[in-house]
Amino acid sequence: MSTAAPTSPRAARRTVAAALLLAVAGASLTLLATGRTWAEGTAAVARGTLPQHASGSDITALPGALAIVGLATLLAVFAVRGVARTGVAALLALSGAGVVAAAAGAADDTAALEEKAAKVSGLTTAAVDNVTHTAWPWVAVAGGALLLLAGLLALRYGRDWPAMSGRYERGSAAPAPRRRAAAPAADPERPEELWKALDRGEDPTRGTGG
Repeated sequence: MSTAAPTSPRAARRTVAAALLLAVAGASLTLLATGRTWAEGTAAVARGTLPQHASGSDITALPGALAIVGLATLLAVFAVRGVARTGVAALLALSGAGVVAAAAGAADDTAALEEKAAKVSGLTTAAVDNVTHTAWPWVAVAGGALLLLAGLLALRYGRDWPAMSGRYERGSAAPAPRRRAAAPAADPERPEELWKALDRGEDPTRGTGG
């Protein structure tokens, strides 16, 4: 059974940078999109109609939660090795796929608008008219796709990426401080050495035996 050839250090750095960029961009797009309006409409009340709107987080909290999980998972990729790294990379890919599925499935949702309309009208159920949907759910879908790509990169090349723990272990073994060599005792037969010893703040008679 053949195994894939190891990736060169330069290629490994490139794939690390690409995965980080994709994951950060994907999570940022998803979180941005979930805070924006996904659906709008009007609710009938006693004195006319009131505009209603529902953000992505009103409709479903899943894309935003999975985006945060994806970012945390990407960091975890560098903290583990071997089979554990493969499992974490798979979780990153699944997070991206989950964002795509959840956002796409909620793109035409009206339940959150109807719930808000019921609250303002005081009715158990209320109809929402003039419903429109924005493009923000599809921005979240794009963010999820970027997270998915980051996970696939981690699955394919993650085995060659550096491990955080190994780097810390190398950095933690600090070399022992060098001891400063003691200056030799001044020779009393050489006056210039006595002056040098005095300049250094040393006792020029040390080691003379007198």
